[in-house]
Amino acid sequence: MSAPPRIPDSITEDQLSREAKAELQGLPADLAATVGRYLVAAERSTDLEQAYRFAQAARHLAARIGVVREVNGIMAYRTGRWAEALAELRAARRMTGRGEYLSLMADSERALGRLDRALELVQSDEAKRLPRAAQIELRIVESGIRRDQGLADAAVLALQVPELSDGRLRPWSARLFYAYGDALLAANRPEAAREAFSRAVVADEDEETDALARLDELDGISVEDLEDTEAWDDEDEDEDEDLVDEDDSGEDDDDESDDDDDDDEDLDDEDDLDDFVNEDEDEDEDLVDEDDSGEDDDDESDHEDDEDEDLDGEDDESGGEDEEDADRDER
Repeated sequence: MSAPPRIPDSITEDQLSREAKAELQGLPADLAATVGRYLVAAERSTDLEQAYRFAQAARHLAARIGVVREVNGIMAYRTGRWAEALAELRAARRMTGRGEYLSLMADSERALGRLDRALELVQSDEAKRLPRAAQIELRIVESGIRRDQGLADAAVLALQVPELSDGRLRPWSARLFYAYGDALLAANRPEAAREAFSRAVVADEDEETDALARLDELDGISVEDLEDTEAWDDEDEDEDEDLVDEDDSGEDDDDESDDDDDDDEDLDDEDDLDDFVNEDEDEDEDLVDEDDSGEDDDDESDHEDDEDEDLDGEDDESGGEDEEDADRDER
């Protein structure tokens, strides 16, 4: 056997169930802790192959412990190792007396093509004594066996249990509805299958099945269609962004145009102001000219007054000469 896988530090033996811990009590404490951690790591790993290796590591250390063989059988089943799963689960049933995983054994027989052996397990007395959840799992396996036998209607009938239509949801309801949809589809009843898959989608909160994908297939929607739709949505978003950019650019142009208009208006206002100032200057010049003209008129008037005074002076002199001539005539 290759080197055992490293257990994540987050995994502790305290995470193991009480029932499993009780079965490991016969081991030394250190060994029990290590085996317990391997079992927890196997159950929690999302990588199926890694989970299988963890289970194998636990088996290598404690092959005589029933829960160890049980976990090994489950991991072998999940990774498609049908023969190994059967051997491990049979050993676990002998050691523990538990038959909860009888459905895995029956399905492994079916996967190996041994349909008669699978039906024997499904219809055994032991199966009738199992908890209801385990019985439903056996019903699901039986439906698959009937489909493999070409008995589509019998496959539908195997799943028509009271829990199918009582309106209550249970931890295994999604699996029951999904298997029923599969059987209906094989029986060429697509509308009823669609309803069953729809119920499976509602019940499957943890998305343990691909019921939604099956429903999309029935509605004629493929993964490629969804990808094309997403691509169209992306193109529409790009176009919308381009339109927004154009609108923004248009607004910027409008703003620039408004700024240009404002500049033109400012220039017009400045021209008007210049015209107004020029008009005022012209008016001031006219007023100055009028003042200068007035001063000239005053000067002319003063000059005329001076001339009048000179004439008056001449008249006075002439009057004096006339008086002198008159005096001489009297003498």
